[in-house]
Amino acid sequence: MVLVRLGQLGLRHHHRDRPDLPYLTAVAKEAACPGLAEGAQCSTNLSVLGLPISPGSLAPYTITVATILSAITLIFVGAIADRSPRPTRLLGGFAWAGSIAAASMFFVQGTNWQLGVLLIIIANICLGASLVVYDSLLVRIAGPDERDRVSSRGWAFGYLGGGILLALNLVLLSAYDSLGLTRGQAVRVSLLSAGVWWAVFTLIPYLGLRSLHGTRAKPVDVRAGVVGGSLRQLADTFREMRHYPNTLLFLVAYLFFNDGIQTVISSASLYGQEELGFGESQLITTVLLVQFVAFGGALLFGRLAARLGAKRVILGGLVLWTVVVIIAFFMPEQQFGLWLVLGVGIGIVLGGTQALARSLFSQLIPRGREGEFFSLYQAMERGTSWFGALIFGLVYQLAGSYRLSIIALVLFFVVGGVLLARCDIREGIRQAGNPMPSVV
Repeated sequence: MVLVRLGQLGLRHHHRDRPDLPYLTAVAKEAACPGLAEGAQCSTNLSVLGLPISPGSLAPYTITVATILSAITLIFVGAIADRSPRPTRLLGGFAWAGSIAAASMFFVQGTNWQLGVLLIIIANICLGASLVVYDSLLVRIAGPDERDRVSSRGWAFGYLGGGILLALNLVLLSAYDSLGLTRGQAVRVSLLSAGVWWAVFTLIPYLGLRSLHGTRAKPVDVRAGVVGGSLRQLADTFREMRHYPNTLLFLVAYLFFNDGIQTVISSASLYGQEELGFGESQLITTVLLVQFVAFGGALLFGRLAARLGAKRVILGGLVLWTVVVIIAFFMPEQQFGLWLVLGVGIGIVLGGTQALARSLFSQLIPRGREGEFFSLYQAMERGTSWFGALIFGLVYQLAGSYRLSIIALVLFFVVGGVLLARCDIREGIRQAGNPMPSVV
């Protein structure tokens, strides 16, 4: 699992920091309002397929479209991944395609926002596809008793690796003058480095896990082919979910609170730059802090779960997420010290919440069906995670305020927390036919 997480370092850095979103926003504003002062509002709309789009809403709308397309793609990828004789080839292929798209953001400049939209969509689709394969590998390289520990350590190493690249980006953005670069060129080089980082570290799981062959999934009907047979089995998995009501309830709860988490992560840089007036170097400093704090946070949540149970720890994490969003709503502009405090709070709950959600879900999966259910887990996550970005963009489009956009995300944590609280984990484990852990 550590090998797989190391291979996703560049991927996670690109996905969580999202320097591409504020950069795309800046390029879009330049196209709509040439010569606009930095931090000023642009009242002119862009025309996208004949629709008027505010430059400030272009980035979240792009993520919305990318996520919807990704969800459709993952239905096929998730079904095929479990039955692929060479899963690492799938992982490498999707990751390298995504890394090329991410690195190509270097060529987005001036008013060429259309290229930026296309590259972000491609990178996000490849991101989701590689994560489907990644999830399916988890159950093949870590036993049931190892998954909590391995998952927590894996997330921790992922944030540590991403922090290294962020530190290098911070040095670049702080000293671009001495290197003979403009600030725009430094930002573009940072985007390039994320793609290169992703590509290089993908070599680790590709080479280290290349000995994985065959499949754990049920054989498919030869007459239907791999795709047809896999999709037929995926449809069977959907139908069988009704026999596991607590597993389904947990999955719905996860889709809500994870959507809130993903939207906060992807929109934090945009919120900090456009609403609070922070510069690129300040934002990278913040994300650098979050990355290193998340290293310890993931390990901390793993230890707390061993004592209190994963469900209780996740619920506590959702309370902290809600507090963080509320504080961000009331935060005055240019209060960088308070912004860093929020970064610490996010770092503590970020990796731990998601790592424990995956570990807890694995307890609710019937034995022998782990790969199929995790494929469903990832596909459904992508299928609904566009909603938070859409709400964020719509609120800004209607109200012209990122503050109202960010506070609207509290709803996702509240609904997710209420549904999770109603989930009977013990009964769900019994329904799945799994042994009961010592702490639930």
